[in-house]
Amino acid sequence: MAIITISRQVAALGDEIATALAQRMDYVFIGRQAIEQKIIDLGFPAEKLKKYDERKPSFFASLTKDRDEYLDYLQTAVLEAASQQNCILIGRGAFAILEDLPNLLSVRFVAKDTIRRQRLMNEFSWDEKQATQRITESDANRSGFHKSFFNLDHENPAHYHLVINTGLLDIDSATETIINTCHHLVTNEKENAGKKKIEELVKAQHLVNKLIFEHKVNISFLKAIVTDKQVILQGVADSMAAVEKAVVISSEIMQGYEVESAISVVQDFKAYP
Repeated sequence: MAIITISRQVAALGDEIATALAQRMDYVFIGRQAIEQKIIDLGFPAEKLKKYDERKPSFFASLTKDRDEYLDYLQTAVLEAASQQNCILIGRGAFAILEDLPNLLSVRFVAKDTIRRQRLMNEFSWDEKQATQRITESDANRSGFHKSFFNLDHENPAHYHLVINTGLLDIDSATETIINTCHHLVTNEKENAGKKKIEELVKAQHLVNKLIFEHKVNISFLKAIVTDKQVILQGVADSMAAVEKAVVISSEIMQGYEVESAISVVQDFKAYP
């Protein structure tokens, strides 16, 4: 019926509620390890994953080609997972990647620092200093990750349908709230529209991946928008030759679609030092 994305602060019970929710709704819970493995299976080197996966890239890491490749693979992994429908995805900016889906329900879990700190101290037998350090590090990494890859403030409640304080609601109450919201929010009409939209998003991402990884098209920030029988390419190139190449290849791949370019041409543009 719906695709549910979960954003959470560390020690705000995100994983626990997602697990309970999946059991109650008979949904597939797609957690961290599944997305990480999919990114690696798609072709991103495992040894480079820790530089980017739900953390703020270092200054130099943010300027490398690996950064954009990670984002392409991450978007592919999330979109393919969401195409299963009736699933729950946690973290990795899934709420931003899937924000245009009519049948999306995005939820964020938060709690006071004092409550999160006590939970960490209880779970790991840490002292207050260790728990505080973990909270500070995790919050900074997640903020940096969303700023770097999606240019947004993930703490802004406007990005979510629900923001739930797990210092006030327990796992059962939070789960019940989400289920009730989902039943009221996601109609059959929205579900059908969501299925169509996710198919278009998957096609668009697969096209981008083929252009970049198979055909080595030299276009930065490449994005494709697929609607009905039309494809619009966006991005930044340093020559018209690169744009024409992308359009020709896209027309061959997306037969039956009209391919148009909205790619900006900037002479001497260099994405990386």
